[in-house]
Amino acid sequence: MTTEQLTNTADILSNNIAEKTATIGVVGMGYVGLPLAVAVFEEGYPVIGFDVDPTKIEALQTGTPYLKHLGDDFAKAMAESSRFVATDSIDALADADIISLCVPTPLGKHNEPDLSYVLESTRSIAKILRKGQLIVLESTTYPGTTRDEMLPILEESGLTHGEDFFLAYSPEREDPGRKTETTQSIPKLVGGIDKQSGELAHAFYSSVIQSVHLVSSAEVAESAKLLENIYRAVNIALVNEMKLILERLDIDVWEVIDAASTKPFGFQAFYPGPGLGGHCIPIDPFYLTWKAKEVGMPTRFIELAGEVNQKMPEVVVNRVANALNDDGKSLSGSSVLVVGVAYKPDVDDIRETPAAHLIEIMQEKGANVQYHDPHVPDFPSMRAHNISLSSVGMTPESLQSYDAVVIATDHSTINWDDIALHSTLVIDTRNALSTCSEIRARYIKA
Repeated sequence: MTTEQLTNTADILSNNIAEKTATIGVVGMGYVGLPLAVAVFEEGYPVIGFDVDPTKIEALQTGTPYLKHLGDDFAKAMAESSRFVATDSIDALADADIISLCVPTPLGKHNEPDLSYVLESTRSIAKILRKGQLIVLESTTYPGTTRDEMLPILEESGLTHGEDFFLAYSPEREDPGRKTETTQSIPKLVGGIDKQSGELAHAFYSSVIQSVHLVSSAEVAESAKLLENIYRAVNIALVNEMKLILERLDIDVWEVIDAASTKPFGFQAFYPGPGLGGHCIPIDPFYLTWKAKEVGMPTRFIELAGEVNQKMPEVVVNRVANALNDDGKSLSGSSVLVVGVAYKPDVDDIRETPAAHLIEIMQEKGANVQYHDPHVPDFPSMRAHNISLSSVGMTPESLQSYDAVVIATDHSTINWDDIALHSTLVIDTRNALSTCSEIRARYIKA
């Protein structure tokens, strides 16, 4: 049956999805939205990429890649194709049949959910909403956001959900830098505000993603996303606390984790560090604890994990200060090199990086701090931090000039042997020097 013969809005959209003639709009061309736009484009859909940042739009229009982990090939192909439009005009999304919101969901000053980006985007879409459109939220959030926050705004258009327009939630599961998985290969969760919305969202994502799991509601999908990341946050807190205990007992936590990992069932290895990084794990637990308070439920377990993880940068700085004190030096006035500022290895992503906290705390205590990171030439401005530093070179000679070297991120391209052989003092939060055959520096695992 041709589109002209169809009258039901859901049937028309379903037919356009099946034929891949539906135009897909993606709001937010960042770490979540851009990979989705690339995946959808590669499957043959027409794509509209929207962002309020004109530098991103210009980069997309000129075929200039700005997320290194995605590679370079896609940028030129999309820029030269008539199937892709990059724009900072929200009105252009009126032509989209499916609009995916991939916008930040940060925390406020008091660790409360900040839905301003979601709500602002929803209000903008409500102004151009028309019959037959499917709206999908991908941003991590608390249960009820899609139904209770977005739906009322969209219904101000006078259109009815489930009949005139459709609304669903499908959480992003991007992991920048992971080589073994792609946007297409990572299983997708989908939950609709109503049955029809869920089925349409499932049909769309199934045409792009290898495996899509449809759940009964948007709330289930929202909750599942939180559980995934809270699970990681809690287990990281557990091993961080274990590390503090084992340090007092003069036991190497890294060897303990390796030993426990020999068990083929009932154990999954998590590793300590200088704090949590990335957009999800440091933030998501607070979205659930906030929502839990609304229904009068305590979240002592989750909140305790948050407290443990949040104090880790201060713990590391104290180790640095104590180590310098043992050398007859004060942290104030000492020169410190932080190695690695991205939140994880081999990416340029600094979102919520614990290195920012390390640097700021040491600067506040009077240390002269510099950093080396081959993936982050200049420290960008962040919502909660403003660190005006650029990456410095790292040579055997320069390493000898620092009072302490603090390893915050273990990029594979860094010459760890140079650090092990030519530094005076190394505080290693990532067990990065474990593969070095010789360590001449005074070496402390933290």
